[in-house]
Amino acid sequence: MSRSDKMHTDSRTGVEDALAAFRDGEPVLIHDAADREGETDMVYPAAAVTPEAVARMRNDAGGLICTALSDDVAEAFDLPFLQEVIDHPVAADHDLDYDERSSFSLTVNHRDTFTGITDEDRALTITELARAASDPDTADFAAEFRAPGHVHLLRAAPDLLDDRLGHTELGVALAARTEQSPAVVVCEMLDDETGEALPPAAARAYGERNDIPYVEGSEIVDRLR
Repeated sequence: MSRSDKMHTDSRTGVEDALAAFRDGEPVLIHDAADREGETDMVYPAAAVTPEAVARMRNDAGGLICTALSDDVAEAFDLPFLQEVIDHPVAADHDLDYDERSSFSLTVNHRDTFTGITDEDRALTITELARAASDPDTADFAAEFRAPGHVHLLRAAPDLLDDRLGHTELGVALAARTEQSPAVVVCEMLDDETGEALPPAAARAYGERNDIPYVEGSEIVDRLR
């Protein structure tokens, strides 16, 4: 790698470049922490998600494509934490090694979708979620979306990084700082060879090849909390 190439690579890492990418509607790669999930997520501002972005997440990342909403928005839409409303013994004990609780809420499709699973359908659901989240007091959530669906909703902690340090909160914090709708899409990056989480070095290398900023969760916490 030439000196100029290395300088360009260095310029595409860190919180400032992640913020710049988010302002432009571009994705970022966020590694939460080695002592937490130890995963890197591909994260988009939800309003900027296209069918091509959905295809990139399912092909290049490979994890679960979820839309994270701020707590205020989730409250306005009356979205519960899923583990609190499942009336089944499987929900009695939800022990996690990496956190106190899961952020999962409902799964939804926009009512204008067909099956809900195609790249076009999921992009429509996601961008309509972002639109509704930008003005939740006037959105009629039940009239616009149906459940169950193919887009998993995540509910962020009320005080974001002061409460929890998951990808949900890290992504919503980026959206808040860049004046985006409080809705972001997160998708875990997986390793095709091992089936495990993609190692941070490999995720960073993917970011360098594709001009996508890579940032550690601790950097976001230090900068934005």
